Amino acid sequence: MDRTVSRTLGRVGLALCAALASTVLCAPADAAAPTGVGGATGSVARTAAQQACPIVYFDLGETLVHTADDGSTGYVPGAAAYLRALRRHHVKVGLITNVPPSWGATDAERAARLKKEVDATWRDLTPFAWQDFGDRILTPRTEAERKPAPVLWQRAMAASGHCSLVYQAETAEEVDVAGSLGYVPYQIGRPHRPAFLPVGLVELIGRLPR
Repeated sequence: MDRTVSRTLGRVGLALCAALASTVLCAPADAAAPTGVGGATGSVARTAAQQACPIVYFDLGETLVHTADDGSTGYVPGAAAYLRALRRHHVKVGLITNVPPSWGATDAERAARLKKEVDATWRDLTPFAWQDFGDRILTPRTEAERKPAPVLWQRAMAASGHCSLVYQAETAEEVDVAGSLGYVPYQIGRPHRPAFLPVGLVELIGRLPR
């Protein structure tokens, strides 16, 4: 996707956020999506949500997982509740994260090593929700594929079919690259904004043509 199109998508996203500010963006992360538009019934809205297929990809470190000064790890505040909310609304999630390519020959092998490394230092009372991510954990095969190189986002997009894609991270550079490739980007941790992109808005994005 060229930069003109991506900038247009960004402006559309900002406008949509502004238009929904009083209904969606001000709702808590686990609030239900709007029941409908123009008098649509709740059952119709639920059916539409089930047919939608947004996929929300995240960075891992300091987006979902925080590493303390002593090396222990746990959820970033609000991340566990947000993942539970996405799960309740049947929204698929994935990870696009940098790890050493030497951790394995395949994404599955590198993901297994990543899980082991995180779990070994985990101190949160709630275990990390690895099961939510399935095989949607993308990691670099070479040093050249490490973010912010576009390869991992491109690989995720190629595997997504017709689904709309969201990318959330704490780093402006990463969300900018993701947005330039056609993702709906959201930088977490910014003041005066929800910690994560609200679930209701994620569902609306999923209904937009890709």
